[in-house]
Amino acid sequence: MKIIADSLSDLSEQLCALYEAKIIPIFLHLDGKSYEDDGKLNRQAFLDDMRAAQKISSSCPPPGMYYDAFKEAGQSYAVTVSSNLSGSYQSAMSGKELAEAEGISAHVFDSKSASAGEALVVRKLYKLIQQGLEATSVISAMEKFIQEMKTYFVLENLANLQKNGRLHRITEKLVSILGIRLLMGSDGDGNIALFSHARGEKQILQKLADTVEESGKKTDGESAVISHCNNLPLAQKLADVIGARYRFGEVLVLSTSCASSVYANEGGVVLAF
Repeated sequence: MKIIADSLSDLSEQLCALYEAKIIPIFLHLDGKSYEDDGKLNRQAFLDDMRAAQKISSSCPPPGMYYDAFKEAGQSYAVTVSSNLSGSYQSAMSGKELAEAEGISAHVFDSKSASAGEALVVRKLYKLIQQGLEATSVISAMEKFIQEMKTYFVLENLANLQKNGRLHRITEKLVSILGIRLLMGSDGDGNIALFSHARGEKQILQKLADTVEESGKKTDGESAVISHCNNLPLAQKLADVIGARYRFGEVLVLSTSCASSVYANEGGVVLAF
């Protein structure tokens, strides 16, 4: 079974090779200019263009891209960004229907998350496949995992949320002036919700680490993923804090893809467990 994921999954080239995963690109738009997040896009050049753009948006891959990937794989599982944030899931489902009409086996998971959360879903899926489980067992275990997974993030810069209409301009300016960092995350259904706020790096680390305990989720031997947009120092400090405080089996630190960077923006950090 092959793994297919859209580019909001933050999978590095090395992880794609390890998981034998194929990435389906999200399309990004800056002031009318379009970019294909296919892994070949120069991330820093894109971030520079993004910083100067007045209008920022994204669009999902067409169903044909998923269909081609399903057809090439023969048997596969796909993981997409939350269906409440993008049309990627619906596109994948349409591609699945086309593939299944030709007798090709495929299943699509709505990660109900993005960035680090989507990467964590792919990581769990890979582990289950490696165990040689039947497809029904894999699907059942993955649906339970996705339902229980937690995703939280803190952004240094809210300008992109304002530019793409997800945050009011007055709120963005007020937060910037007061030096507040909003602690946001998935509400469990893949929608963005506000959970708390923090001032300063120490409080950011404390509150992000606290979310693990407050969630009540088992951490012993489990995986956590931290994605960051040009903020490795904070991401690594968070990894150290939760590594010392909890009993995760592993904490992976990843760089955001260009697609994830549109939402995380410079300095953003995402935690999923």
